[in-house]
Amino acid sequence: MKVGIVQQAFMGEKAKTVVETINVIEEAVLQGAQLVVLQELHQSRYFCITEDPENFALAKDFDDDVAFWGEIAKKAGVVLVTSLFEKRAPGLYHNTAVVFEKDGTVAGRYRKMHIPDDPGFYEKFYFTPGDGGFEPIDTSVGRLGVLVCWDQWYPEAARLMTLNGAEILIYPTAIGWFDEDDEAEKARQLDAWITIQRAHAIANGLPVVSVNRVGKEFDPSGQIDGIRFWGNSFVCGPQGEFLARCGATDAETKVVEIDTARVESVRNIWPFLRDRRIDAYENLTKRYIFKP
Repeated sequence: MKVGIVQQAFMGEKAKTVVETINVIEEAVLQGAQLVVLQELHQSRYFCITEDPENFALAKDFDDDVAFWGEIAKKAGVVLVTSLFEKRAPGLYHNTAVVFEKDGTVAGRYRKMHIPDDPGFYEKFYFTPGDGGFEPIDTSVGRLGVLVCWDQWYPEAARLMTLNGAEILIYPTAIGWFDEDDEAEKARQLDAWITIQRAHAIANGLPVVSVNRVGKEFDPSGQIDGIRFWGNSFVCGPQGEFLARCGATDAETKVVEIDTARVESVRNIWPFLRDRRIDAYENLTKRYIFKP
């Protein structure tokens, strides 16, 4: 399977950004992409950098956006993973990945389950955690285990997608660092981000696709300077091996061939699913078990 990963910077307004996204989707398809993955909240700036009730208006066109990206998928003839701001009801919003089949129909959606709340990443103000569980989405190119950004730090999410039959793990992402951090801290953060996702590939014997944005986005409230999104989008195989990796600063589109048949051969030599001690894991559903 050929996968197109689209690493972009927000271009200052939705219309310009969307036009550029369409162009690079078409480029990826011309290079043979059967599946294209976009970054988290790809239509807009990363508005969660501050808490502002006016930003809820960004979700008002969700239904129109779904119809629009469905048409783009149909025109390109590609399975498309998008990341949209969903207004489900007044006062109820989700960070939602909508997956389109190549005929433009909605193959499924995943509502982000893990919601962060950190300086510059105030997502709990905007998003309600998803209530659909960790269910892969069936498409013509395979069963996609779509998760979103903060989900990528949780081995439980990757494992449950795997146990539900996912054939690939996909992470649309918006993550970066603060310029005021020293270079050693930046390096540690980036290395941790890459390592945890490669570990999901290894532990579950599945390819992983992670697509992040680039560019600096400023905080309109002035509470912080802003976030410099670190790019480094990548694809790795079921042993965590890099198949492709983007840089830290520039918009890039890469088309990567994934040998899905390797999943079975890797799992046959590293049978982690076979050797799981499911009789001994009941405490995983508890918040904390140490009693001093």
